Amino acid sequence: MMLPSELPQEDGPDPVQGPSVSEGSAGQRCGLVAIVGRPNVGKSTLLNALVGQKISITSRKAQTTRHRITGIRTEGQTQFIFVDTPGFQTHHNNALNRSLNKTVLGAVGDVDLVLFVVEAGHFSLADAKVLSLLSREVPVILVANKLDRVHRRGDLAPWLRDMQTRHPFAEFMPMSAKQSKDIERLLMVCQNYLPEQPWWYGQDELTDRSERFLASEIIREKLFRLTGDELPYTSTVVIDTFTEEPGKTVSRMVRIGATIVVERDGHKAMVIGEKGERLKRIGTEARQELEKLMDAKVFLELWVKVRSGWADDEARVRSFGYE
Repeated sequence: MMLPSELPQEDGPDPVQGPSVSEGSAGQRCGLVAIVGRPNVGKSTLLNALVGQKISITSRKAQTTRHRITGIRTEGQTQFIFVDTPGFQTHHNNALNRSLNKTVLGAVGDVDLVLFVVEAGHFSLADAKVLSLLSREVPVILVANKLDRVHRRGDLAPWLRDMQTRHPFAEFMPMSAKQSKDIERLLMVCQNYLPEQPWWYGQDELTDRSERFLASEIIREKLFRLTGDELPYTSTVVIDTFTEEPGKTVSRMVRIGATIVVERDGHKAMVIGEKGERLKRIGTEARQELEKLMDAKVFLELWVKVRSGWADDEARVRSFGYE
């Protein structure tokens, strides 16, 4: 267990069923690690850093992550299967938020280890709500993220002592998800809690999500990043078409048609922007990132439609791909 006096320095589909056992698996470790916390504590940034590649979208807007995202990292004899989750919602009890909270509860129910992410030096009622969901039968590591924002490290020691009284944490990990040394340290600690068993995925696999799913997520990220706080978080993206064909000058060519769904006409105008400039920029930035991710030439068409009250409609929430 890391004690408060041992703070680091400044430089510092559901896989539960598992694919088949691979040969030569003696000495291998493999297990599920859930990443949980309230919105905007850096869970998706942490997942991307742990995996070593961006597979979960990020933005300053709360509830950017809406699905259970699995990230896979294989180091030496150990395969880490990280599960990123939506931030647990305690406000706005609509159909969308009920779906997101159900995803969180499902993710923490059957894992080998939980990373409970909070902002270093802070603990709110929303943090406490998430902590109350965690079983005492599963090891929990307190990840005190955004350590780089703490100006006086001495103030962190009493905070950590207070956190010790809130839950029987297996480890305390003050860190920054942006520091590679901290990520390496966290991986080494996590490894100790994973059972000895064959890997569930191939050595080079990074996620269990499809390219179609990742396309919708990347478009949604650009939507949120380019509209800021103007656009309500209930806006979403639906992939209408996703086809692949041989390229004449490139190895792959992918055509994607997607609809941005908003709740009001005013939101639609906001997304489109003056003379369509904002929608064009959303499409351009999404296409460029998708081309890097898929190693393909991508043609992307975007539409914007109004679906009033969709986030309160259970059937429509499911039809848009939420659990």
